[in-house]
Amino acid sequence: MVILFLSEDLSMNRRAGYNPKRKLAPMDAETARLIEERLGRMVYTGNPEHKKYPNDYGLTPPASPRPGKTLCDEPAAIPKADAEALLGDGIKLGMISVQRRNGWPQNIWAVREPSDVFEAQLENSEQGHYHGYPMPADDDFQAVVLAEWRRRKHDASN
Repeated sequence: MVILFLSEDLSMNRRAGYNPKRKLAPMDAETARLIEERLGRMVYTGNPEHKKYPNDYGLTPPASPRPGKTLCDEPAAIPKADAEALLGDGIKLGMISVQRRNGWPQNIWAVREPSDVFEAQLENSEQGHYHGYPMPADDDFQAVVLAEWRRRKHDASN
């Protein structure tokens, strides 16, 4: 008789890969209209599950990092004003996803120069609230975002 003892592998709760459906919207008339319509209403709220340092976010609970979640403020705290500026920069360059929820882009991407790539995710599809985090280095979509960010920054300055 063989007896096997199986241990619970907590890593099984993590997603095996990154969302392959993510796609940047082209910077066209529809994207420009969406940005114009929603720009002032998108809000960066943060999420305590992605926070190591509560900083000035006013979250409840202030920080409650969940195992397996990417921390938005690792290795260092990011003030809320900086997170809001990144979200705004991403919106202004049209770095939004083609995926929508209740009219809001599912994702917004931004880059803190020279090459720190951030992804914001829609948290509340009724009010346009987002939380964000640095994209993991092994996420292939990071290179797509960085290349498009640089192209759109270049185009905007010309």
